[in-house]
Amino acid sequence: MAKRKTRSRRKRAKRFVWIITGIMAAITLCIAVFMLILAKKEVNITKPDEWLVTYMSYIQKKKYEEMYPSSEDDSRGAENIAEVYRDIYNEAAETNTLASPETKRRIVARLGENGYVAVDSENQVDMAGAEQVMEFCKAVNEKKRAMLMIIVIKDLGFRKFDLKTEDGSVNIVRGYYQYDQNGCLQNRDTVSYPADIWRYTEEGYLIFEGSYFSDENFVLTLSDASEHTALRVLPLDETCRELNRKYILPVGYEQNNIFLTDWNEEDFGELDFYDIFDNFYPFLYGKAVPYVADDNLGVGATYQIPEDVFENVITAHFKIDRETLRRKTTYFLDDATYGYRPRGFYEVEYPDIPYPEVVSYTENEDGTITLIVNAVYPNGNTSVAYSHRTVIRPLDGDCFQYVSNQMLSSEDERVTWWHSDRLTKEEWLEIYVSEELK
Repeated sequence: MAKRKTRSRRKRAKRFVWIITGIMAAITLCIAVFMLILAKKEVNITKPDEWLVTYMSYIQKKKYEEMYPSSEDDSRGAENIAEVYRDIYNEAAETNTLASPETKRRIVARLGENGYVAVDSENQVDMAGAEQVMEFCKAVNEKKRAMLMIIVIKDLGFRKFDLKTEDGSVNIVRGYYQYDQNGCLQNRDTVSYPADIWRYTEEGYLIFEGSYFSDENFVLTLSDASEHTALRVLPLDETCRELNRKYILPVGYEQNNIFLTDWNEEDFGELDFYDIFDNFYPFLYGKAVPYVADDNLGVGATYQIPEDVFENVITAHFKIDRETLRRKTTYFLDDATYGYRPRGFYEVEYPDIPYPEVVSYTENEDGTITLIVNAVYPNGNTSVAYSHRTVIRPLDGDCFQYVSNQMLSSEDERVTWWHSDRLTKEEWLEIYVSEELK
């Protein structure tokens, strides 16, 4: 019995050794093939960590290619799409009006006339072929098979989304086509991914998100790259769009809290007049704000701005008396200047932020206009990160004043984590001034 057990153990040991040897041989063969591929592509890698990252990248990419194959047909039809509005594009390129809403409106309309679903990338033009999108969303909900192509117009080209749905899941192939300096269409990028998030919102937006393999992103993060898309499907009143372009969009939500806090002309609350100065100085003087942060991130720059310069910027769009403005800021009576600290390293904001969309308006008896505004946040996968009511007072010509702002979303509902307030005086001193000088 002891001999039989010994022979059995030996057989299992031999079998185990052969299995391990086979696995090692397979790994060696894979690495050899991989090295041949790199050699063929003339990739020069010498460090072990470079080999590891590149090999991991290769394996990850192969996995994606097997799951979501991207064929040479991804670019099919792109030239035909471009030809549909070639005359409009050439005319706009000559007159330097590619970014104008009117140019994008003409392009979207032309594509719609030719049976395409089209919209601009900033959702400032009503979608053409919206009914096709609604039918596709219905097929997704009913777990039927369906296909859809959506063209998203950009200044120098377009994105083409090829959507397929089956059993309630949606797969996406997104190509990005851009015109080069010679006016020739180039395929800059094509990726494919399943929609991890797919949503049609009450506000009329189609929102989807997915992840795909990217060489650059994988090397930096060892993870996939994510893509967020928000497309307005339902049309929006053109007057709402015009009011938005004139009063809300030029300021937006970046580095200011005009539309992020409650205030009115009787009580300006937490309104930051220094951010207002930064935003409106270029509009009034036609140049960038000259009072900039120090090149050394560890140094807090300070300036004293002549009162006429500072007050002219603020009072151009806000009805506020001097006494109130000086109480809400730092004012030096001796030399009639306003103390000013530009935003520094510790006051930067996240780059991807919501954009405002006026969804309704009321013309009041006193001549003011009340706007209801939704903050659309594609990166947050929502068409309403928060809402606010803003009152505008139109003046002669193109002049106007902001009268008030009221947040309609509760504080818990607001998605404003990306925003950064300016440092208080105490916080600024703590960071930039040594204890001996305080």
